[in-house]
Amino acid sequence: MPPRRKPSAQDRLRQRPLWTPSEERVKNANMTRFIEVARHFTGKDFKNYDDLYNWSITDIAGFWELIWKISGTIHSSPFTSVLSDPVMPGARWFEGARLNFARNLLRFRDDHLALVSWGEDRLPMRYTYAQLYEQVSACAAGLRKLGVTTGDRVAAMVPNTPEAVIAMLATTSIGAIWSSWSPDFGPQSMLDRFGQIEPKVLLSCDGYRYNGKSLDCIDKVREMTEKIPSIEKVVVIPVLSDGRAAFAPNSIFWASLMEADPGELEFAELPFDHPVYIMYSSGTTGKPKCIVHGAGGTLLQHYKELVLHTDLCREDVIAYYTTCGWMMWNWLVSSLEVGATIFLYDGSPTYPDVEVLWRAIDEERISIFGTSPKYLSACQQAGLKPSTQFGLSTLRTILSTGSPLAADNFSWVYKSVKSDLQLSSISGGTDIVSCFMLGNPLLPVHSEEIQCRGLGMKVEMFDPAGRSIVNEVGELVCTAPFPSMPVSFWNDPDGSKYRAAYFEDFPGAWRHGDFVRLTEHGGIVVYGRSDATLNPGGVRIGTAEIYSPVEGMDEIADSLVIGQQWHNDVRVVLFVVLNPGLALDDPLRDKIRHTILSAATPRHVPALILQVTEIPRTMNGKKVEIAVSRLIQGKDVPNRDALANPEALGQFANIPELHR
Repeated sequence: MPPRRKPSAQDRLRQRPLWTPSEERVKNANMTRFIEVARHFTGKDFKNYDDLYNWSITDIAGFWELIWKISGTIHSSPFTSVLSDPVMPGARWFEGARLNFARNLLRFRDDHLALVSWGEDRLPMRYTYAQLYEQVSACAAGLRKLGVTTGDRVAAMVPNTPEAVIAMLATTSIGAIWSSWSPDFGPQSMLDRFGQIEPKVLLSCDGYRYNGKSLDCIDKVREMTEKIPSIEKVVVIPVLSDGRAAFAPNSIFWASLMEADPGELEFAELPFDHPVYIMYSSGTTGKPKCIVHGAGGTLLQHYKELVLHTDLCREDVIAYYTTCGWMMWNWLVSSLEVGATIFLYDGSPTYPDVEVLWRAIDEERISIFGTSPKYLSACQQAGLKPSTQFGLSTLRTILSTGSPLAADNFSWVYKSVKSDLQLSSISGGTDIVSCFMLGNPLLPVHSEEIQCRGLGMKVEMFDPAGRSIVNEVGELVCTAPFPSMPVSFWNDPDGSKYRAAYFEDFPGAWRHGDFVRLTEHGGIVVYGRSDATLNPGGVRIGTAEIYSPVEGMDEIADSLVIGQQWHNDVRVVLFVVLNPGLALDDPLRDKIRHTILSAATPRHVPALILQVTEIPRTMNGKKVEIAVSRLIQGKDVPNRDALANPEALGQFANIPELHR
């Protein structure tokens, strides 16, 4: 736990807002209208957001019932109770209700633009809501013809293109469960995830384009079909080929799937918590945990975040640079429930140049643009000044997540992008497929802070004894249930893995694994992960995905990997213990990097590879990544006596390469 800290000069600087919403913006905000609705619903006099937030975390059932009502959630059977057994874990939401996830996202069937898709080396694609509905109808008919029924899993290794959105909606319309992952991950990463959930159908691209290169996926697909016996059919999206030559057993192409007679699109009406998505933990200590999310909780949470906190309206065009393996893709696609236009981008955000997404903002009239601190830093380092190079007349909000926004990021956006702009850092995770803290159109923006805690999310900071603290660094916890908590983990029949993941340290409270501080004016400062998950460029990856290939090398006896805060991002640092008689030289470093790249992705490749003599471990043999991370940050490591070899820590204290 970081030590207690007194407010610094930098903290005092944060008290001065970088941006304050205009009276007109506040007046027209969805949040303002919601406050008025809540007044009528409760009979209470809410004067500001703080009053509204406090009600939302004390009358939790009343708050979520109101979200159900204002969202117009389409259902075939009403709920009998909003919240039964308000405990964590174990809370039951909206019992008796029956609904369908896809039906709620496909409520619009008009000529309003639903999807705009850009990609490297191809022309833009556009679908209206009417066209999207027709495409989903055809895809659902094709999946039913393949035998997909309620509860089946459809796994997807796909780029961020309209086919992914169409297939997800078709899958969930049937009541089957969607699980997607990015095609740039290695075959073992895919097997570790999809192998656990035993999908009936695999949807895959034949390759993808990134940074001007064409990258083949054929061998990866073949390996998955050989090693995952549950896969009965592979549906191939032709990205690199002409879509005619089959390359995997029992494979058909997307065009063949879409030839089925669609008829009328049928929606399976299912319980509120029926599984809709399976997502994955980082796999830090072994195979990733398969996190099952329910349809109703995802719908309500995303509606609240998009409409109230992001101020999304039907007239907006919303973009988020993401892959289909990151929860922000799922979050973005829920914008269909509002009837907004979604902008999809597939490829490198800096190809053919760092200006490509800024051009898209102008050309597609994007109003809400989601990105990461790494991208903003790259634009700054490239000398980009979007305010003078582009119009940006429609842009009113920038969202950022993946890692904390640094002061430089805030400063650059307001000086070089747009002064009248809401810059909202947001934070949550795959575990909840949503946010704990995020933006607010009614509140000012302070440097390095997230604007507020989300409505209905009873977020607190705990000290090690489990006491709630304010304006001190503590563990991020949530002390009351919320509907987007995972339904379960896959293959965890007694719930023991689920409980251990979130409720072991503070029984009855969700521990999220972040160090944060709640400021006096209600903002949140994030200090990074309190666990060992790596987060380079905002993409969570697990240490196990690096250990496995590295420690399979003949030259390597042992290894340890950590994430080091570096230039407003996180860089991956790998320490290796070599077998006797070997020395770490450039050819061996290159071999290690190539081995990791072959097994995983470019994001897993370490920025630094350093040789050490011994890896520190606990008494039961676990590597102590967090202890090493603290040492290289110049912090003390408590409880060294708990280590089997505490003397091994000394070699990590002063390594010159880590500071240049």
